[in-house]
Amino acid sequence: MGITNTANNSFFESVQRNFDKAAQFTRFDQGIIAQIKACNSILRVKFPVKIGDSIEVIEAYRVQHSHHKLPCKGGIRFSMEVDQEEVMALAALMTYKCAIVNVPFGGGKGGIKIDSRKYSAFELEKITRRYTSELCKKNFIGPGIDVPAPDYGTGAREMSWIVDTYSSLNPTDINAQACVTGKPLSQGGVHGRTEATGLGVFFGIREACSFQEDMEKLGLATGIAGKRVIVQGLGNVGYHAAKYFQEAGAKLVGLIEYNGAIYDENGLDVDQVQAHRETTGGILNYPNAINFSDPAEGLEQACDILIPAALESVIHKDNAERIQAKIIGEAANGPLTSEADTILNRKGVLVIPDIYLNAGGVTVSYFEWLKNLSHVRYGRLEKRFSENMYNELIDIIESTTGKRVSDLERKMVLRGPSEIDLVHSGLEDTMVDSYREIREIYRNREGVEDLRTAAFICAIDKIGVAYEQLGIFP
Repeated sequence: MGITNTANNSFFESVQRNFDKAAQFTRFDQGIIAQIKACNSILRVKFPVKIGDSIEVIEAYRVQHSHHKLPCKGGIRFSMEVDQEEVMALAALMTYKCAIVNVPFGGGKGGIKIDSRKYSAFELEKITRRYTSELCKKNFIGPGIDVPAPDYGTGAREMSWIVDTYSSLNPTDINAQACVTGKPLSQGGVHGRTEATGLGVFFGIREACSFQEDMEKLGLATGIAGKRVIVQGLGNVGYHAAKYFQEAGAKLVGLIEYNGAIYDENGLDVDQVQAHRETTGGILNYPNAINFSDPAEGLEQACDILIPAALESVIHKDNAERIQAKIIGEAANGPLTSEADTILNRKGVLVIPDIYLNAGGVTVSYFEWLKNLSHVRYGRLEKRFSENMYNELIDIIESTTGKRVSDLERKMVLRGPSEIDLVHSGLEDTMVDSYREIREIYRNREGVEDLRTAAFICAIDKIGVAYEQLGIFP
């Protein structure tokens, strides 16, 4: 993600500091706290791969942060910035994130230290398959052990290579498809996975904006409609978040990419900006928009909601005072430094933390994992039954009232739930309920001053209870 090893260390330390801050508000013995905080298993491997006419030694990692629930769950990233500290920090965040949204996984994370742009698809496939075989040898992958997913630099293609390699090495495992999530639909993937994180960001911020008391403190009305939104990053997460906010009636006033930012107080259309970007190679010089050659300036423009959905540490002690947003939704991992967090909380900004807000991906990954284990597509068992039942109800209504339901109304009512309907519904329910749990802690636990601390407390409470019930501590 374009961060240095020093930044990785700082990121790891920031996660640890946030954990320690929250732990003091919980009731658990220090032994349980220490166990929750510790990384359980760390795999560091180096393996040779023939690239062209030479052999390269590839460095890679897989961290299983917590075994309080199995399997472990977390993405695999391809980046030159991958190191043990970063992977440990991200694995820890996955543990806490899964607990917050009530997904029964322990946290994990993986990384391969490569610049994927320097390799052909064939070479990347060789590296990915060899990495998977190393995970198999060390028992760091499996439907009930550790389930990877896409992350920075990886996608459905890499996941299909992983599941194929795992299946070939475990030919009798009937649940082999569940060894990884984020797969193509043809390989056991689930509808709705692509937009999951961005949609989860939308659901989370929408829920935060539904509480009148909280919005009045910010000088805002409830709801999403009419609110001015700036999104940083037009990758998968940022694009879908921007799209859903726009469809809900928000005004998209700013978009930020790595090479610049644009701002228009009258509103931007994200799809038209994307088309402009494909034509010109960037978002700058979009019609009627103000250009900023320095993307950091885009973060400081007037808005109600700011959504950093790209890099870590983009809001820091040097620019936090200039941030005008009243709500910041952390779609990326760690977009605020701890110093920025302190400044923004003092200013009264509502910061919705990454540890909760970008959990849409792992939530839908959980649905995919369940689909693979059950060997049945969502909606297959109930879709036609629901449609037939609704049809009978409409017939009864028409015969009782003597009035006919229009064809459009009939079509809307009769539609049974498809897989994507059920996935989106499950994601919405997860994000709404989880935000309410965090807010309840924030409002009612004495001394808790921000949602981030409340989210960490929420995670520690749930994991601590799980360890107590395991009975491994006196």
